[in-house]
Amino acid sequence: MLDPVFACRSASVSLPLRGGLRPIISDISLELRQGEFLSIVGPSGTGKTTLLRMLGGLLPPSSGRVLAHGKELTGPPEGVVIVFQDYGNALLQWRSVGDNVAFGIERTLPRAQCDQRVREALAMVDLLERADDYPWSLSGGMQQRVQIARALAVQPSILLMDEPFAALDAMTKAGLQDELLLLRDKTKASFVFITHDIEEAVYLGDRVAVLNGSPGRIDEIIDIDLPQPRNQITTREMPEFLAYRHKLHKALGHA
Repeated sequence: MLDPVFACRSASVSLPLRGGLRPIISDISLELRQGEFLSIVGPSGTGKTTLLRMLGGLLPPSSGRVLAHGKELTGPPEGVVIVFQDYGNALLQWRSVGDNVAFGIERTLPRAQCDQRVREALAMVDLLERADDYPWSLSGGMQQRVQIARALAVQPSILLMDEPFAALDAMTKAGLQDELLLLRDKTKASFVFITHDIEEAVYLGDRVAVLNGSPGRIDEIIDIDLPQPRNQITTREMPEFLAYRHKLHKALGHA
């Protein structure tokens, strides 16, 4: 088996609160494999976003270790990009779609190479024809695709996604779920995907980690053995899909 691209070894995070420290996540041990789609599901307040920020090098572990490509994480690692839920604030509304996508690379690449990267990223999310539009003129789903394109322009090896589809309607969410799986296949990147949605976690994931409690702990990691490519109708109607959904409901303590 290939070495993991990410690894947490008994990692915990505590944050200052009212003069003391409050544990947010505790004793997290997990691995992310090359090209894997790892879903993380859990109730509100279990530290899912804190876990993602720790993986992104934005929060150091209070104890334990976080490794990226076998090296201790001391800050945001190269090749790792975070995609947030709030696309409205993540995008610069006064910059065109193309200029938003260029934002992370325009100071480090020659102009011609930057423009090429932008075109390729927009083509991957089917927005090349909207390069000169502004984010405020696009639908919510399109704005989220712009944020994904901006991440892809960096050519990341790992994408960390914090409930990126939570604010979208069901039809838009389903379309973006399928686009995300296609992007994974095209780019061979690894994904960590935070969600409240059990069905979304199963549909997207190669594995699903269940985060419970306060502080949040990983109770279980479930391998998802469903055929690829996935399909919004036939995959969700499979007995195996329903069995995984049932298992996750039980793992989260749902009736």
